[in-house]
This record gives sequence, structure tokens and C-alpha cells, in this order.
Amino acid sequence: MRLRALLEEVHPTGGLPDLEITGLTADSRSVGPGSLFVAIRGGSTDGHRFLTEAAAKGAAFLAGEDSDPGLRVPYLKVPNSRLFLASAAAAWNDYPARRMVMIGVTGTDGKTTTASLLHHLLETTGHATGLVTSVGARVGGREVDTGFHVTTPDPIALQSFLGEMVAAGLTHAVVETTSHGLSQHRVAACEFDIGILTNVTHEHLDYHGSFDDYLAAKTMLFSGLSEESVKAHGVERAAVLNQDDGSYDSIRSRTGVRVVAYGLAGKGDVQAIDWTSGADGIAFDLAGPGYRVPVRVPILGAYNVANALAAAAAAVEALGVGPSAVGAAMGTFGGVPGRMERVDLGQPFLAVVDFAHTPNALHRALLSARDLSEGRVIAVFGSAGLRDREKRRMMAETSVRLADMTILTAEDPRTESLEAILDRMAEGARHAGATEGETFLRIPDRGEAIRQAAGMAQAGDIVIVCGKGHEQSMAFGDVEHPWDDRLALRAALSERLGRVGPPMPILPTSRPPGG
Repeated sequence: MRLRALLEEVHPTGGLPDLEITGLTADSRSVGPGSLFVAIRGGSTDGHRFLTEAAAKGAAFLAGEDSDPGLRVPYLKVPNSRLFLASAAAAWNDYPARRMVMIGVTGTDGKTTTASLLHHLLETTGHATGLVTSVGARVGGREVDTGFHVTTPDPIALQSFLGEMVAAGLTHAVVETTSHGLSQHRVAACEFDIGILTNVTHEHLDYHGSFDDYLAAKTMLFSGLSEESVKAHGVERAAVLNQDDGSYDSIRSRTGVRVVAYGLAGKGDVQAIDWTSGADGIAFDLAGPGYRVPVRVPILGAYNVANALAAAAAAVEALGVGPSAVGAAMGTFGGVPGRMERVDLGQPFLAVVDFAHTPNALHRALLSARDLSEGRVIAVFGSAGLRDREKRRMMAETSVRLADMTILTAEDPRTESLEAILDRMAEGARHAGATEGETFLRIPDRGEAIRQAAGMAQAGDIVIVCGKGHEQSMAFGDVEHPWDDRLALRAALSERLGRVGPPMPILPTSRPPGG
């Protein structure tokens, strides 16, 4: 692509050489002859340090926030490298978001389930729709793994996905949109038409600094809806907000588009009435202006009523899908990997894996587990290193109040001390009145923790393993070790039942066989 064409809208400026650009990257390791390299300041690395390396590898053009480093390679100083990269990535893919109805889903909990449900509703009702979530991307019939610990992909990958969707003839795209993705401008060029909020609770304060700043990041999706240019498809911009959530009034006041409110407590334009939750899924009556239709969704967890309602409200009130069609489509939803996902090998108790990794998500998951269990609730989870430290105590306190047995274990300790993380969690458990060795345990190795949970469970109990969900690795130090909670739970259940099964995955904390 010619440089002037690439930057025509991104950063209009005279005097640029009309170079041929062969690729766009912010990773110096990916630079090749003809690349445009964008220097970005990250949390631990400053991309400006790699400008010399990029030039040596043959980059044709450089951009960054610092002054021209004088490397004899054309250089553009920009106000915000992240925003520049996102805009350039959109231009590189010929602005794909302008040719689709773009739907962003944000919130602390429930983003992936809500986005996946809405994608299913649209696909089932005849709308060719793509999906990008933390689990993966769906482009037509193709599924793409977006990475081990990816939330919102970087803008180069994201715009590439959107470009593939347009090329495949898709008309709609649902994108899970995190607070990091918003504040770091990863989704800056997505030109959203519809924004959906699940909730805003305690999370990521290690990055955002305060709850107000975290809320402000989430609000960017909704305040930006009125700033985008009108598209040819003519879908009216709308913000789909949870009227039961404490963020409702604040976000409503900061969006300049039509608001669709949904709620469970007799509030909202769209409501879930007479809802129930059980071992066969959730059910409710979807009620809105002039309609009331029965809905049944075969997924576990009472908290998923709100997620299903958010997806339904967006489909009906923002995207014009018929209420009866939504009700019928809900019944064929296959669920989301690692979200209240059962692992059943014929054991006499329920075993579930869930992604809950925030205090609120864990609270909701354990309440749902209590509803599903006739006996004890046995919870296994940890708290990640280099992330919000306050939630370590909060999650332990939550679990010992709601579960009969809590097992604290490893969950991506990264470069932090796992022992120190577990100490903090144990402190929270004791503060809530639990006794170590009786109502909570510390088992550093996650495989052994899951093994012990499965070993102590009796008929009617539920074992719920939280925090990793669909993820395929666990970080110790700077190394990602292969890990899947569902595989580990199957291994533990196979051992418990005396059957041949998969081996327990090995982590740095694992003892050698016979050790």
C-alpha cells in the first residue's frame, strides 16, 4: 500500500514520501523490508527503544511520540501512537467497520457470554455475523484462537479479523470490548453502532488506578457512539444499558444516543419476568413494548439471566429482530467454553469449570453453584499475579462465606511470589471467619488442588473450578505452561473413578510421580 494513501485519513500531512509500505507493525521482531513500524510505550517496554532495530531491519517508515531519532528513515511524530496504530490498521484493511453493523460488548463480567449469545441470535435469525471475544474469533465458518490470555486483540489483528469478515460477506460484527481495549485505543477505529454494558464492578484497579477511572474507560464505548459518522446501513446508534447496575445513571448521562434499558427488578424497557434457574438451564419471559415471549437458554447460572436479557434487548430493540425469533433462537444456544461448563464422567456429583476471576463473578458463580447443589459447594480458585491485589482478599472472603470448602491455589502468579499471593488470600479467608484446614485449604499446585476437590466430593455436592475457564496456559515467571482446567478436572475425575483418562497437566509446582 502506498504511504500517502494509507495516511490520507489517519494523519493528513504534506511532504510525505510516497513509499510502498509492505506491512504494519508495532513489534520490532516482525519488521521486514518496507514495513511501517509504530513505536508504542507499554507498561514494561517502550517501543521507541527499538526504532534503531526497526530501521536496521529495513523499515521504510517510522512513527512515534518522540522527536525524530535521526535514523535516515522517514519518521512521523504523532500525538498518540496507539491511536495512530489503530487508525492505520483500519486504513490498511480499507476501513472494514464502515461496511458492517458494529456491536461492542463491555462490562466487568459476562462480556463473552453476552457477545456469544448475541452472535448466535443474529446468525440464527439470518444475519451474517462475525464474532471476536476472549475465547476466539469467528469469521464465517472459520474459528480463530486469539491467544492464551488475550482480551481485546491488538488493533492490527482486530482490523484484520474485521477485514476478513467483510471479504466473507458478513454484515454484522460483535466485538467483546475490554476496559484495556478501550483505554489503549485497540478498538478506536471500530466505529461502533451499538454498545452493550453488562455491569461494572471491582476489577483491573491495578491498571486503571481507581474505580472512577475504570468506569471512565468503560464509558468510552458509549460516549463515542455519537461521534461516529453515519453509515450506509442506516442502523440507529444505541446504548444498551443494565438498569440494575450502579453504573447506569453515570453512563446514561454520558452517551448522546438512544438508550435501551434492560433489567430484572421490574425496571427497564426490556425485562426478564418470572425467571428461573436450574440444572437444565435458565428460563424467563422476555417482556418489552407490546410483547412477552417465553425464553429458555440451556446454560447454567442464574446470573446468566442478565446476560441473556442484554443480548435479547440488543437484538430486539437495537437491531430489529423479532421477539419470537429471539425466544426460539435462545433455546439452541450451545454455551461458551469455560463458562459454567460441566465436566461429566458419570461421577455422583456435579463438576463445573467457570471463568469467574473477579469478586463479583465469583460471588455470582458460587450463588449459582449453591442453587445447583443438594450438598456441599467445593470451590477451587486463585488470584493472578501482577494484577489487582485487593481482589485477592475480596475473593477469598467471598468464597468462604458462600462455599462449604474453599481451596486456594495457583492462577497465573507470573513473576510474583505464589506463596505471598496465597498468604494474602488466606488472610482474607481468616478475616471472614474461616479456619484453615477445616473450611479452607492452601494447595499451591492447581492440579493437586483440583484432585483433592474431586477426591473429597460426595453425592449431591458440586465442585466448581474458577478463574481460568477456556484458557490454555498458566504463567509462571515469564513462561506460559500448557494448562486447561477442563482437562485437569477430567484427569482428576478419572483418577477418582478409577478409569483411564488424560494425565494431569504438569506445572512448576507439581510434584514428580511418586514424589
